[in-house]
Amino acid sequence: MKGQNNSKKYSTIHYHDYLELDKILEAQHPRSEAIGAPAHEEMLFIITHQAYELWFKQIVHELASILAMFGNEQVDERSVGTVVSRIERIEKIMDLLIQQIEIMETMTPLDFLDFRNYLFPASGFQSFQFRLVESLLGLPEEERITYNNHHYAAFFPKEQQERLDAIYANGTLFDAIEKWLERTPFIQFGKFAFLESYEVAVDKMVRKEQEAIKTSSYLQEEEKKMRLKMLGSKDTYFQSVLDKKIHKKLKAAGELRFSYDATVAALFINLYRDEPILHLPFKLLSKLMEIDSKFTTWRYRHAQMVLRMLGKKIGTGGSSGHDYLNETAQKHKFFGDLHNISTLLIPRSELPDLPPDLKQELSFSFTAK
Repeated sequence: MKGQNNSKKYSTIHYHDYLELDKILEAQHPRSEAIGAPAHEEMLFIITHQAYELWFKQIVHELASILAMFGNEQVDERSVGTVVSRIERIEKIMDLLIQQIEIMETMTPLDFLDFRNYLFPASGFQSFQFRLVESLLGLPEEERITYNNHHYAAFFPKEQQERLDAIYANGTLFDAIEKWLERTPFIQFGKFAFLESYEVAVDKMVRKEQEAIKTSSYLQEEEKKMRLKMLGSKDTYFQSVLDKKIHKKLKAAGELRFSYDATVAALFINLYRDEPILHLPFKLLSKLMEIDSKFTTWRYRHAQMVLRMLGKKIGTGGSSGHDYLNETAQKHKFFGDLHNISTLLIPRSELPDLPPDLKQELSFSFTAK
Protein backbone atom coordinates (compact mmCIF):
# COMPACT_ATOMS: atom_id res chain seq x y z
CA MET A 1 0.00 0.00 0.00
CA LYS A 2 2.83 2.37 0.89
CA GLY A 3 4.50 1.66 -2.44
CA GLN A 4 1.25 2.36 -4.30
CA ASN A 5 0.91 5.75 -2.58
CA ASN A 6 4.45 6.69 -3.59
CA SER A 7 3.78 5.55 -7.13
CA LYS A 8 0.71 7.76 -7.32
CA LYS A 9 2.46 10.72 -5.70
CA TYR A 10 5.36 10.63 -8.15
CA SER A 11 3.45 9.61 -11.27
CA THR A 12 4.79 11.01 -14.52
CA ILE A 13 3.42 14.24 -15.96
CA HIS A 14 3.87 16.02 -19.27
CA TYR A 15 5.46 19.50 -19.40
CA HIS A 16 2.34 20.87 -21.12
CA ASP A 17 0.03 19.55 -18.41
CA TYR A 18 2.28 20.50 -15.49
CA LEU A 19 2.28 24.15 -16.59
CA GLU A 20 -1.40 24.03 -17.63
CA LEU A 21 -0.45 25.71 -20.87
CA ASP A 22 -3.93 25.36 -22.34
CA LYS A 23 -5.25 27.75 -19.68
CA ILE A 24 -2.36 30.17 -20.04
CA LEU A 25 -2.11 30.27 -23.83
CA GLU A 26 -5.86 30.52 -24.32
CA ALA A 27 -6.22 33.41 -21.85
CA GLN A 28 -5.59 36.19 -24.40
CA HIS A 29 -8.76 37.59 -25.92
CA PRO A 30 -8.16 40.91 -27.70
CA ARG A 31 -11.31 43.02 -27.60
CA SER A 32 -10.42 44.57 -30.94
CA GLU A 33 -10.73 41.14 -32.59
CA ALA A 34 -14.07 40.51 -30.88
CA ILE A 35 -15.60 43.57 -32.58
CA GLY A 36 -14.08 42.76 -35.96
CA ALA A 37 -11.35 45.45 -35.99
CA PRO A 38 -8.23 43.52 -34.91
CA ALA A 39 -5.34 45.64 -33.61
CA HIS A 40 -2.04 43.77 -33.83
CA GLU A 41 -0.48 45.46 -30.76
CA GLU A 42 -3.27 44.50 -28.36
CA MET A 43 -1.79 41.00 -27.96
CA LEU A 44 1.47 42.51 -26.69
CA PHE A 45 -0.48 44.72 -24.30
CA ILE A 46 -2.40 41.76 -22.84
CA ILE A 47 0.57 39.39 -22.52
CA THR A 48 2.77 42.03 -20.87
CA HIS A 49 0.15 42.78 -18.23
CA GLN A 50 -0.56 39.09 -17.65
CA ALA A 51 3.18 38.57 -17.12
CA TYR A 52 3.12 41.43 -14.59
CA GLU A 53 0.35 39.71 -12.66
CA LEU A 54 2.25 36.41 -12.60
CA TRP A 55 5.33 38.14 -11.22
CA PHE A 56 3.18 40.01 -8.67
CA LYS A 57 1.92 36.61 -7.54
CA GLN A 58 5.51 35.45 -7.04
CA ILE A 59 6.37 38.59 -5.06
CA VAL A 60 3.34 38.03 -2.81
CA HIS A 61 4.50 34.42 -2.35
CA GLU A 62 7.99 35.59 -1.30
CA LEU A 63 6.69 38.29 1.05
CA ALA A 64 4.29 35.88 2.74
CA SER A 65 7.18 33.51 3.46
CA ILE A 66 9.37 36.34 4.77
CA LEU A 67 6.62 37.53 7.10
CA ALA A 68 6.16 33.98 8.37
CA MET A 69 9.83 34.02 9.44
CA PHE A 70 10.04 37.64 10.61
CA GLY A 71 6.55 38.28 11.88
CA ASN A 72 7.04 36.72 15.30
CA GLU A 73 8.34 38.22 18.53
CA GLN A 74 11.21 35.75 18.45
CA VAL A 75 13.04 35.58 15.09
CA ASP A 76 15.33 32.64 14.44
CA GLU A 77 18.48 34.48 13.37
CA ARG A 78 19.39 31.51 11.15
CA SER A 79 16.54 32.57 8.87
CA VAL A 80 18.03 36.02 8.15
CA GLY A 81 20.11 34.60 5.28
CA THR A 82 16.99 33.07 3.74
CA VAL A 83 15.12 36.35 4.11
CA VAL A 84 17.95 38.24 2.41
CA SER A 85 18.00 35.79 -0.52
CA ARG A 86 14.22 36.11 -1.01
CA ILE A 87 14.36 39.89 -0.87
CA GLU A 88 17.14 39.71 -3.47
CA ARG A 89 14.80 37.60 -5.60
CA ILE A 90 12.10 40.28 -5.36
CA GLU A 91 14.71 42.84 -6.37
CA LYS A 92 15.60 40.80 -9.48
CA ILE A 93 11.93 40.43 -10.34
CA MET A 94 11.59 44.21 -10.13
CA ASP A 95 14.52 44.54 -12.55
CA LEU A 96 12.59 42.33 -14.95
CA LEU A 97 9.37 44.33 -14.53
CA ILE A 98 11.26 47.52 -15.32
CA GLN A 99 12.72 45.88 -18.44
CA GLN A 100 9.25 44.82 -19.58
CA ILE A 101 8.39 48.49 -20.02
CA GLU A 102 11.01 48.61 -22.80
CA ILE A 103 9.10 45.86 -24.60
CA MET A 104 5.86 47.81 -24.20
CA GLU A 105 7.57 50.87 -25.64
CA THR A 106 8.10 49.05 -28.95
CA MET A 107 4.42 49.90 -29.42
CA THR A 108 3.90 53.43 -30.72
CA PRO A 109 1.24 55.87 -29.46
CA LEU A 110 -0.74 55.40 -32.69
CA ASP A 111 -0.56 51.62 -32.26
CA PHE A 112 -2.03 52.00 -28.77
CA LEU A 113 -4.84 54.25 -29.99
CA ASP A 114 -5.96 51.45 -32.33
CA PHE A 115 -7.45 49.61 -29.33
CA ARG A 116 -7.33 51.95 -26.33
CA ASN A 117 -11.02 52.89 -26.55
CA TYR A 118 -11.95 49.24 -25.98
CA LEU A 119 -10.29 49.20 -22.54
CA PHE A 120 -12.55 51.60 -20.62
CA PRO A 121 -12.89 51.56 -17.64
CA ALA A 122 -10.14 48.97 -17.00
CA SER A 123 -7.06 50.34 -15.27
CA GLY A 124 -3.86 49.09 -13.67
CA PHE A 125 -5.16 50.71 -10.49
CA GLN A 126 -7.57 47.77 -10.31
CA SER A 127 -4.72 45.25 -9.89
CA PHE A 128 -5.51 43.59 -6.57
CA GLN A 129 -2.22 41.73 -6.51
CA PHE A 130 -0.21 44.93 -6.80
CA ARG A 131 -2.18 46.38 -3.87
CA LEU A 132 -1.31 43.20 -1.97
CA VAL A 133 2.38 43.79 -2.69
CA GLU A 134 2.20 47.42 -1.54
CA SER A 135 0.34 46.47 1.62
CA LEU A 136 2.61 43.54 2.50
CA LEU A 137 5.67 45.78 2.14
CA GLY A 138 4.01 48.32 4.43
CA LEU A 139 2.98 51.32 2.34
CA PRO A 140 1.17 53.55 4.90
CA GLU A 141 -2.52 53.84 4.11
CA GLU A 142 -2.56 57.52 5.09
CA GLU A 143 0.22 58.29 2.58
CA ARG A 144 -1.43 56.67 -0.43
CA ILE A 145 -2.28 59.00 -3.29
CA THR A 146 -6.06 58.84 -3.70
CA TYR A 147 -7.51 57.67 -6.99
CA ASN A 148 -10.22 60.11 -8.07
CA ASN A 149 -10.74 60.84 -4.34
CA HIS A 150 -11.58 57.19 -3.66
CA HIS A 151 -9.94 54.89 -1.09
CA TYR A 152 -7.34 52.68 -2.79
CA ALA A 153 -9.42 49.55 -2.08
CA ALA A 154 -12.80 51.02 -3.01
CA PHE A 155 -12.97 49.23 -6.36
CA PHE A 156 -12.35 45.74 -5.00
CA PRO A 157 -14.98 43.25 -3.78
CA LYS A 158 -15.63 43.11 -0.04
CA GLU A 159 -13.59 39.94 0.52
CA GLN A 160 -10.55 41.51 -1.17
CA GLN A 161 -10.93 44.68 0.88
CA GLU A 162 -11.02 42.55 4.02
CA ARG A 163 -7.87 40.73 2.95
CA LEU A 164 -6.05 44.06 2.51
CA ASP A 165 -7.29 45.26 5.89
CA ALA A 166 -6.07 42.05 7.51
CA ILE A 167 -2.52 42.67 6.28
CA TYR A 168 -2.31 45.95 8.18
CA ALA A 169 -4.00 44.42 11.21
CA ASN A 170 -1.64 41.43 11.35
CA GLY A 171 1.55 43.34 10.53
CA THR A 172 3.42 44.29 7.37
CA LEU A 173 7.07 43.74 6.47
CA PHE A 174 7.76 47.29 7.67
CA ASP A 175 6.26 46.40 11.06
CA ALA A 176 8.27 43.17 11.27
CA ILE A 177 11.56 44.90 10.40
CA GLU A 178 10.85 47.66 12.93
CA LYS A 179 10.27 45.14 15.74
CA TRP A 180 13.33 43.14 14.72
CA LEU A 181 15.50 46.27 14.85
CA GLU A 182 14.08 47.23 18.25
CA ARG A 183 15.40 43.93 19.64
CA THR A 184 18.96 44.62 18.44
CA PRO A 185 21.44 44.02 21.28
CA PHE A 186 24.78 45.82 21.72
CA ILE A 187 23.33 49.38 21.79
CA GLN A 188 23.98 49.32 25.52
CA PHE A 189 26.73 46.85 26.36
CA GLY A 190 28.30 46.97 29.80
CA LYS A 191 29.81 50.42 30.22
CA PHE A 192 29.58 51.12 26.48
CA ALA A 193 26.65 53.37 25.54
CA PHE A 194 26.46 53.68 21.77
CA LEU A 195 24.54 56.96 21.62
CA GLU A 196 26.79 58.71 24.10
CA SER A 197 29.89 57.70 22.13
CA TYR A 198 28.19 58.60 18.86
CA GLU A 199 27.27 62.09 20.11
CA VAL A 200 30.87 62.78 21.11
CA ALA A 201 32.06 61.57 17.69
CA VAL A 202 29.51 63.71 15.83
CA ASP A 203 30.50 66.79 17.83
CA LYS A 204 34.18 66.17 17.11
CA MET A 205 33.56 65.59 13.40
CA VAL A 206 31.38 68.68 12.97
CA ARG A 207 33.83 70.96 14.78
CA LYS A 208 36.73 69.63 12.71
CA GLU A 209 34.93 70.16 9.40
CA GLN A 210 33.61 73.56 10.45
CA GLU A 211 37.13 74.67 11.28
CA ALA A 212 38.42 73.39 7.93
CA ILE A 213 35.77 75.38 6.07
CA LYS A 214 36.23 78.57 8.08
CA THR A 215 40.00 78.60 7.67
CA SER A 216 39.99 77.66 3.98
CA SER A 217 42.00 80.06 1.86
CA TYR A 218 40.35 79.18 -1.46
CA LEU A 219 36.67 79.49 -0.49
CA GLN A 220 34.82 82.79 -0.76
CA GLU A 221 32.70 83.90 2.21
CA GLU A 222 29.43 82.98 0.47
CA GLU A 223 30.81 79.53 -0.37
CA LYS A 224 31.84 79.06 3.25
CA LYS A 225 28.33 79.91 4.44
CA MET A 226 26.83 77.48 1.95
CA ARG A 227 29.17 74.63 2.94
CA LEU A 228 28.61 75.23 6.64
CA LYS A 229 24.87 75.04 6.04
CA MET A 230 25.28 71.81 4.05
CA LEU A 231 27.46 70.34 6.81
CA GLY A 232 24.81 70.94 9.45
CA SER A 233 25.60 70.61 13.11
CA LYS A 234 24.88 68.47 16.12
CA ASP A 235 21.82 70.66 16.64
CA THR A 236 20.32 70.06 13.17
CA TYR A 237 19.43 66.70 11.61
CA PHE A 238 21.53 64.70 14.10
CA GLN A 239 18.94 65.67 16.71
CA SER A 240 16.50 63.15 15.25
CA VAL A 241 18.60 60.39 16.82
CA LEU A 242 20.32 62.26 19.67
CA ASP A 243 17.09 63.61 21.13
CA LYS A 244 14.20 61.19 21.62
CA LYS A 245 11.72 64.07 21.94
CA ILE A 246 12.76 65.51 18.57
CA HIS A 247 12.35 62.09 17.00
CA LYS A 248 8.88 61.80 18.51
CA LYS A 249 7.87 65.17 17.02
CA LEU A 250 9.19 64.22 13.57
CA LYS A 251 7.34 60.91 13.76
CA ALA A 252 4.11 62.66 14.77
CA ALA A 253 4.54 65.03 11.81
CA GLY A 254 4.90 62.08 9.44
CA GLU A 255 8.53 62.85 8.58
CA LEU A 256 9.74 59.61 10.17
CA ARG A 257 8.10 56.21 10.54
CA PHE A 258 10.49 53.97 12.45
CA SER A 259 10.39 54.02 16.22
CA TYR A 260 13.27 55.71 18.02
CA ASP A 261 14.81 52.39 19.12
CA ALA A 262 14.56 50.95 15.59
CA THR A 263 16.24 54.07 14.18
CA VAL A 264 19.12 53.87 16.66
CA ALA A 265 19.58 50.17 15.86
CA ALA A 266 19.60 50.80 12.10
CA LEU A 267 22.22 53.51 12.60
CA PHE A 268 24.37 51.18 14.73
CA ILE A 269 24.19 48.42 12.10
CA ASN A 270 25.13 50.84 9.32
CA LEU A 271 28.06 52.31 11.21
CA TYR A 272 29.51 49.01 12.41
CA ARG A 273 28.61 46.98 9.31
CA ASP A 274 32.16 45.60 9.08
CA GLU A 275 31.78 43.62 12.30
CA PRO A 276 31.14 39.98 11.26
CA ILE A 277 27.84 39.45 13.06
CA LEU A 278 26.43 42.62 11.48
CA HIS A 279 27.21 41.65 7.88
CA LEU A 280 23.85 39.99 7.24
CA PRO A 281 21.73 42.58 9.11
CA PHE A 282 23.43 45.33 7.09
CA LYS A 283 22.82 43.42 3.86
CA LEU A 284 19.17 42.98 4.81
CA LEU A 285 18.70 46.72 5.39
CA SER A 286 20.55 47.50 2.14
CA LYS A 287 18.33 45.15 0.15
CA LEU A 288 15.20 46.73 1.61
CA MET A 289 16.44 50.09 0.35
CA GLU A 290 17.06 48.51 -3.05
CA ILE A 291 13.47 47.25 -3.12
CA ASP A 292 12.27 50.79 -2.43
CA SER A 293 14.48 52.18 -5.19
CA LYS A 294 13.36 49.56 -7.71
CA PHE A 295 9.68 50.24 -7.05
CA THR A 296 10.28 53.97 -7.43
CA THR A 297 12.12 53.34 -10.72
CA TRP A 298 9.33 51.09 -11.96
CA ARG A 299 6.66 53.67 -11.09
CA TYR A 300 8.64 56.46 -12.73
CA ARG A 301 9.31 54.45 -15.93
CA HIS A 302 5.64 53.52 -16.03
CA ALA A 303 4.69 57.19 -15.72
CA GLN A 304 7.12 58.14 -18.50
CA MET A 305 5.72 55.42 -20.76
CA VAL A 306 2.18 56.70 -20.18
CA LEU A 307 3.33 60.25 -20.94
CA ARG A 308 4.88 58.98 -24.18
CA MET A 309 1.77 57.04 -25.16
CA LEU A 310 -0.98 59.42 -23.99
CA GLY A 311 0.54 62.81 -23.28
CA LYS A 312 -1.88 64.56 -20.94
CA LYS A 313 -4.90 62.38 -21.79
CA ILE A 314 -7.00 60.99 -18.93
CA GLY A 315 -6.26 57.36 -18.01
CA THR A 316 -8.65 54.60 -19.06
CA GLY A 317 -9.78 54.23 -15.44
CA GLY A 318 -10.48 57.95 -15.12
CA SER A 319 -7.27 58.99 -13.31
CA SER A 320 -5.11 61.94 -14.31
CA GLY A 321 -2.88 59.47 -16.16
CA HIS A 322 0.77 60.51 -16.14
CA ASP A 323 0.35 63.05 -13.31
CA TYR A 324 -1.16 60.44 -10.97
CA LEU A 325 1.54 57.87 -11.73
CA ASN A 326 4.34 60.41 -11.40
CA GLU A 327 3.04 61.50 -8.00
CA THR A 328 3.00 57.91 -6.74
CA ALA A 329 6.65 57.55 -7.86
CA GLN A 330 7.59 60.55 -5.75
CA LYS A 331 5.55 59.78 -2.63
CA HIS A 332 4.92 56.04 -2.33
CA LYS A 333 7.87 54.81 -0.25
CA PHE A 334 8.21 51.78 2.00
CA PHE A 335 11.54 52.19 3.81
CA GLY A 336 12.36 55.87 3.54
CA ASP A 337 13.67 55.84 7.11
CA LEU A 338 16.53 53.58 6.03
CA HIS A 339 17.55 56.10 3.38
CA ASN A 340 17.44 58.82 6.05
CA ILE A 341 20.11 56.92 8.00
CA SER A 342 22.68 58.12 5.44
CA THR A 343 22.16 61.64 6.81
CA LEU A 344 23.38 60.45 10.20
CA LEU A 345 26.46 58.54 9.09
CA ILE A 346 29.95 59.65 10.06
CA PRO A 347 33.28 58.61 8.46
CA ARG A 348 34.88 55.35 9.58
CA SER A 349 37.83 57.39 10.84
CA GLU A 350 35.50 59.10 13.35
CA LEU A 351 33.76 55.97 14.62
CA PRO A 352 33.99 55.42 18.38
CA ASP A 353 36.14 52.39 19.21
CA LEU A 354 34.19 49.44 20.50
CA PRO A 355 35.28 47.83 23.79
CA PRO A 356 37.28 44.58 23.23
CA ASP A 357 34.59 42.43 24.85
CA LEU A 358 31.91 43.90 22.56
CA LYS A 359 34.11 43.41 19.48
CA GLN A 360 34.47 39.78 20.46
CA GLU A 361 30.67 39.46 20.78
CA LEU A 362 30.33 40.90 17.27
CA SER A 363 32.88 38.45 15.84
CA PHE A 364 32.86 34.79 14.96
CA SER A 365 35.49 33.39 17.25
CA PHE A 366 36.32 30.21 19.10
CA THR A 367 38.88 29.07 21.59
CA ALA A 368 40.96 26.04 20.68
CA LYS A 369 41.19 23.46 23.45
